[in-house]
Amino acid sequence: MLVRYKKSLEKIAMGLLSFMPDEKDVKRLQQTIKEYEENPNWHLFLWKEEDILGSIGVRMEDEKKAVIQHVSVNPSHRNQGLGRKMIQGVKDLYGNEYVICANEKTESFVQKCES
Repeated sequence: MLVRYKKSLEKIAMGLLSFMPDEKDVKRLQQTIKEYEENPNWHLFLWKEEDILGSIGVRMEDEKKAVIQHVSVNPSHRNQGLGRKMIQGVKDLYGNEYVICANEKTESFVQKCES
């Protein structure tokens, strides 16, 4: 299930986001986490089953569009449909009010999950 990011989960969230190609640099990763903490238009969620296994970040672009900008799954839990579940969770959360779309970094993965 999706749980909203909170500061106490920072290290776990940073570890998961570090699997994104553009988030390898520690300073860049810290800036991204700070943006999720401070920007009211950025929402970070973690996927929790027994443990936290993935993360998905959404940027509210305007009153109509929610952009999936980060999706990451713990490597030892990949290919089990967790990414698809996280995308569906975002759609369930925002789909009635927003058009859910991907950015250039997440587009191919989101398309793969929708097919």
